[in-house]
Amino acid sequence: MEAVTEGTWEALPAPLSAGVLRTLRALRFPRMTPVQSATIPLFMNNKDVAAEAVTGSGKTLAFVIPILEILLRREEKLKKMQVGAIIITPTRELAVQIDEVLSHFTKHFPQFSQILLIGGTNPVEDIEKFKEHGGNIIVATPGRLEDMFRRKADGLDLARCVKSLDVLVLDEADRLLDMGFEASINTILEFLPKQRRTGLFSATQTQEVENLVRAGLRNPVRISVKEKGVAASSTQKTPTRLENYYMICRADEKFNQLVHFLRQHKQEKHLVFFSTCACVEYYGKALESMVKNAKIMCIHGKMKHKRNKIFTEFRKLPSAFVHRCGRTARIGHVGSALVFLLPMEESYVNFLSINQKCPMQEMKPPKNMVDLLPKLKSMALADRAVFEKGMKAFVSYVQAYAKHECSLIFRIKDLDFASLARGFALLRMPKMPELKGKSFSDFIPVSFDTDTITFKDKNREKQRQKLLEQQRKEKQENEGKKKFIRNKAWSKQKAKKEKKKKMVAKRKREEGSDLEDEDLEELLNDTRLLKRLKKGKISEEEFEKRLTGSERKVEMEVITDSESED
Repeated sequence: MEAVTEGTWEALPAPLSAGVLRTLRALRFPRMTPVQSATIPLFMNNKDVAAEAVTGSGKTLAFVIPILEILLRREEKLKKMQVGAIIITPTRELAVQIDEVLSHFTKHFPQFSQILLIGGTNPVEDIEKFKEHGGNIIVATPGRLEDMFRRKADGLDLARCVKSLDVLVLDEADRLLDMGFEASINTILEFLPKQRRTGLFSATQTQEVENLVRAGLRNPVRISVKEKGVAASSTQKTPTRLENYYMICRADEKFNQLVHFLRQHKQEKHLVFFSTCACVEYYGKALESMVKNAKIMCIHGKMKHKRNKIFTEFRKLPSAFVHRCGRTARIGHVGSALVFLLPMEESYVNFLSINQKCPMQEMKPPKNMVDLLPKLKSMALADRAVFEKGMKAFVSYVQAYAKHECSLIFRIKDLDFASLARGFALLRMPKMPELKGKSFSDFIPVSFDTDTITFKDKNREKQRQKLLEQQRKEKQENEGKKKFIRNKAWSKQKAKKEKKKKMVAKRKREEGSDLEDEDLEELLNDTRLLKRLKKGKISEEEFEKRLTGSERKVEMEVITDSESED
């Protein structure tokens, strides 16, 4: 199902309730987007749907509205502890947004309670909230929802509560699977009733998503919605109003280019993505000093309560554009994205265009840039916290680069570590396996011991000095002591021999023999010689000679297996 056009809400086959229409007018959504006009009638007509549409195409309303309409049409009204709908989404931030959109509608329907179940909050508090206010509609991340099903001992029997479930929605299904939530989703599905309506929404249709469709949906109607001006054969994954740019620059130029770009667009709102949490911590601190009169907020996966608060604060700031593919150009608005690439990574542009259907335009790097790296180095010299953040960021970046899923393009063996270290404004190279045995003539470390760099925070510095003193004492105590250097290969051989000896000893005990190993071996060889003597293969003289003489060892070695079996 692809040829879908927008229309007014009143044009739907089944009329929407007055409260829903009132909310749509308040939110200033006079018309449906293609994915909404395609999905809502089917969902409301009790069909399972598997919808593919680009991010930012209005998928949230495509399932929020049918959920409300289906629950409103229930013959038996939901009780406080009964769950009528569950919406599962991959990230806390997305769950918060969906919960917020849903709340605009539910304020007109006080008979419905909604609850947000995401990580970063106390699960016991979530249980108490559920018991007090109910949760007719649950918006959740997979990990927290799976955990809630195991909280019967804490007073919540969620498995019993979901027996009344009418609708399940899996939003951003491709990302749910990419982020490793397949096991959690399968566990959750086992608790849910089979007689339900299920909607699966995804920006891409992978084999993994297809497997999930088969497992979780019953005779689904498949919907693939294209934007206006996009050919039916196209599989473009980003909105057409999103302009994607790339800039080619060296590793030691990236930070300067980023700061220059942000300074030139101060009045706009940006999301700057880094590959690791440590890079977010380090460059977030750096940008605070380099980009004046701008609010810099750091957010990453290792944050807990703080993460949700920061995200909410960021969303409240005045915005014009949000820079990141898929997080920009939302529901018809214009947006742009910029990615910085190293010269050796330029083939990634073609990869995105051909494989991901994501066309990009080149943005030429400005010349005569202000070099801010010396200032960043000064920050590291003045505060050990900055120095350590930089080292951790560099190490995490290299490790993440080595594990890049597109390793044919992002090859760690081609990475210019010296240029990268300069780009991170490092004072010295860290010790890590990826750098072992390499020399870096293009990188000049500082000429003093970096252990002398102190923390600005006096308490942290006091703790560090205490730890250094303890390490010095331990070193003095261990000086002069003979250290045992374990030879791993030798130890493995010894362990193997010991194991063999134990097996032989066990066998001897089972056979009731008191003979030593050497006696057993000698007896075995003597028996072989005796067999050959009886068969006339050797003379008595030869038997005696081999049994007692110096040639015995040699003869033992030339006895073949076939002869010993005779």
